[in-house]
Amino acid sequence: MLSFELSLLDFLQAHLRCAFLDAVVPVFTKLGDYGILWILLTAGLLAFPKTRRVGLAAACALLLELLLCNLLLKPLVARERPYTYRELQLLISPLKDYSFPSGHTAASFAVSSALFFRKNRLWIPAFALSILLGFTRLYLYVHFPSDVLCGALLGVFAGFLGCLLAKRLETLWTRRRSR
Repeated sequence: MLSFELSLLDFLQAHLRCAFLDAVVPVFTKLGDYGILWILLTAGLLAFPKTRRVGLAAACALLLELLLCNLLLKPLVARERPYTYRELQLLISPLKDYSFPSGHTAASFAVSSALFFRKNRLWIPAFALSILLGFTRLYLYVHFPSDVLCGALLGVFAGFLGCLLAKRLETLWTRRRSR
């Protein structure tokens, strides 16, 4: 499996690498660093009463994604990054954490899924952005395809659970206020 995934990454390097993408992709992928884009979007949603419920779902999804991805799975699986298997010039600095699953992808899909499950139309551009961010991780040779795929699946799961948790919190808050 490892050789298959490395060959897919090598294929991307051989057929898609160009000066334009080499300049754009490292900048674009920074949108996902530390989940900052998704945290800012979530904070914006929480700031307005009309979108506060979807913001709560996104916040719950991000929290669950953080716990599952960065605190549980990455240290448990401890998968080395693909560039440790190849001699190549990276377009970004080598990363210090493990590869599996992709945290950029998981956070992106967690918020996108929370928007989808809460029927907020922002899910469409958010999913498009999530797919592009996942691609950047492959292009940069910092994740295996299975890291990105599992990150996306984990994100959807976190988004779904985040919506359930948010609804539960809303119910508890409503009951508490009515007393």
